[in-house]
Amino acid sequence: MTVLCDLDGVVYRGGRALPGSADALRRLDAAGVQILYITNNSTRSPEQAAEKITQATGVPVTPDQVVSSSLATVGMLGPDDDPVLVVGEDGVSDAVRRAGLTTTDDPDDARAVVVGLARSFDYDLLARATTAIRGGARFIATNNDPTFPTETGLAPGAGAIVAALVASSGSNPEIAGKPHPPMRAAIRSLGVTDAWVIGDRVDTDVALALEEEGWKSILVLTGVTPADDPGAGAADFVVDDLAAAADLVLSGSDPS
Repeated sequence: MTVLCDLDGVVYRGGRALPGSADALRRLDAAGVQILYITNNSTRSPEQAAEKITQATGVPVTPDQVVSSSLATVGMLGPDDDPVLVVGEDGVSDAVRRAGLTTTDDPDDARAVVVGLARSFDYDLLARATTAIRGGARFIATNNDPTFPTETGLAPGAGAIVAALVASSGSNPEIAGKPHPPMRAAIRSLGVTDAWVIGDRVDTDVALALEEEGWKSILVLTGVTPADDPGAGAADFVVDDLAAAADLVLSGSDPS
């Protein structure tokens, strides 16, 4: 049995584990459930993400359990996309370099522009990325989530930055993260056939499960989507938190 578990708004908010999440992960692990952490957050490398989960919950996690939108993105890139102008943080730049590609700050040299969450985003970076895209560079977004949950509420997500580039460049990006095909391909490359998808967003997590036969979705209410959201009914189950989601998985509940 495999669980595909989102991170922000499910396991933690900011640097703080959500109540019951650590125990839920321990119970799933003790029952022999394979847990993979599937996140659209592109800011961290798999090593950094695994370390954060472990620090927040006390549950040991290895980098090979983490599939981020940055990893899905580099699966889309090839030699013709080198060099890459990155609008993002360490997770994106690290993934690009590990894929054997180089990064550049020069919009005239860039063959691709990869956009993720960039908390130091400014007008100069917007202008350079716009110039590159208008000059013919491939435009790829790690994800287009407009927000992500933090300890103090919803913060602007990568989608807010992507929207600025869409407006300035006149182009629409290819999108790598949940629920789009590059992320599904990255997950399936790990041998996943059927799975429980646990997440806090209808448009990413629940939609990811809907696209795959045999995948079941559990929407938790600790993140972005509220219980009264019109799309919440698309989930197989809607529960309060990760602890309740773990109860469902371990009970072997059938959505039918």
